[in-house]
Amino acid sequence: MKDIIKPIVVLASICLVVTALLAYVNMVTSPIIKAAEEKAAAEARAEVLKEAKDFELLDVKNLPEGITEVYKGSDDSGYVFMMTQKGYGGDIKLICGIHNDGSIEAVKTLSHSETSGIGSKVVDNASGYRDNYAGKTAENYQDVDAVTGATISSKAYKAAIASAFEAYKTVKEAQQ
Repeated sequence: MKDIIKPIVVLASICLVVTALLAYVNMVTSPIIKAAEEKAAAEARAEVLKEAKDFELLDVKNLPEGITEVYKGSDDSGYVFMMTQKGYGGDIKLICGIHNDGSIEAVKTLSHSETSGIGSKVVDNASGYRDNYAGKTAENYQDVDAVTGATISSKAYKAAIASAFEAYKTVKEAQQ
């Protein structure tokens, strides 16, 4: 009986110590990680809508699928849309800045898990793909050609842009 109980107690003690250490590390690093994520998101918003000095998070109902957050730029400079779209390798998280006239200033990939060297050409902008959307509107964004060999990733990017324009229309109507 002693031979069975002693290893169980030792193993349970080790598990308790490791769990306590992991909980402590999580408690210490969680605020640091959150602050870093918030800073990166603020920098990304400033990058896709340069005219805005500050951003206000909007609470808009009935947004299209994939739109996670909407920000209004100060000085009526436009809107920033945070989006998630299913790509070939998983979710692609994007951010898109649209001016008040309905034209895109910039699009940026925040994170992705697309295939390295193929789908990543689209999301990492190695081919300059995302730059093709700058200045595009809801009427002409479909003119951007897909990247050869990365059709699914290109379609996912284009679908995210379509959602951004749909959300832009919804936000503009809600603001009136």
